Amino acid sequence: MPELPEVETTVRGLTPVLSGQRLTLVEPRRADLRRAFPADLRQRMTGATVTSLGRRAKYGLVDTDRGDTMIFHLGMSGRWRIDPGEAQAHDHLVIETEAGRRLALNDARRFGFVDLVETAALEAYPPFAAMGPEPLGPGLTGAYLHDVLKGRAAPIKAMLLDQRIVAGLGNIYVCEALNVAGIAPGRAGGQIARARLDRLVEAIRAVLEAAIAAGGSSLRDYVRPDGELGYFSKEWRVYGREGEGCPCGATVQRRVDSGRSTFWCPACQKG
Repeated sequence: MPELPEVETTVRGLTPVLSGQRLTLVEPRRADLRRAFPADLRQRMTGATVTSLGRRAKYGLVDTDRGDTMIFHLGMSGRWRIDPGEAQAHDHLVIETEAGRRLALNDARRFGFVDLVETAALEAYPPFAAMGPEPLGPGLTGAYLHDVLKGRAAPIKAMLLDQRIVAGLGNIYVCEALNVAGIAPGRAGGQIARARLDRLVEAIRAVLEAAIAAGGSSLRDYVRPDGELGYFSKEWRVYGREGEGCPCGATVQRRVDSGRSTFWCPACQKG
C-alpha cells in the first residue's frame, strides 16, 4: 500500500500540473472505487480553479477556489497518470485543465477512493478528526511521545502505527525508523526513555525525508505520477531483508505481528 512518502511524492508530482489551473473536465468513469464517487463531484469541481495541493497522513488534498477540497486515497494500487497517451481500463477518474493537461486516477484493485468536503470543515472529516500529529510537522516531538505513551504496555511498533498517535506512518517506515533509532519493535512504548524517544523522532523524520527524496518505495503497482519508479526500496536497512545483513553486520530477522511482517535486527535493536 502506498504510504506517506508515496502520497507526498504523488502530491508533489501533481502540483505543477494542477496548482492555479482551472478544471475543464472532471469525469468519473465508473460509479465507485472502494466506495461511490461523490454524486456532485463533477458539478462542484468542473470550472473550479485549484488553489493548492497538500497531504494529510496518507491522503492527498486538492483545494479549489469554491471552498471545496477533493480528498483522494490511493488504496492498494492507486496512482495518478499525467498526460497519459491512451486511456487504460482502470483509469476511473479523468481530469483536464484549461492549459490542456490531462490526469487519470488509475486503480486496478479499486481499494482507493475520492471524497469531496468543504475546506472549512476539513479538520472534522471523520478520518482526520482523531488523527495524531504529522510525523514531519512540529507536533511530533520526543516530549509528545513520552506523554502519549506513558503507562502504555503495547509494543512501540504498534503504537507508531496507531493513526491516533502519529498520522500517516506505515509498516515499512516504522520498521526502518526503529532500526535507525536502535529500538526493538516489541519494546513497551511506556518503557522507552525520553532521550531515546527524541532519537526516534529524528529517525522517523530522516527515514521519511530520505524516502520522499527517492520518490518513495515502489511496491506492486505503485509508480510516481510521471511514470517513474520510486527507489527508496534500494535503501531499506531491514524491511524485506530477512536473512540479509543489517548495517551493523548482524542478520535481519522477521516475524508476523497482527498480520504484518516486522523486520528488525536483534543485535542493534535490543531495548
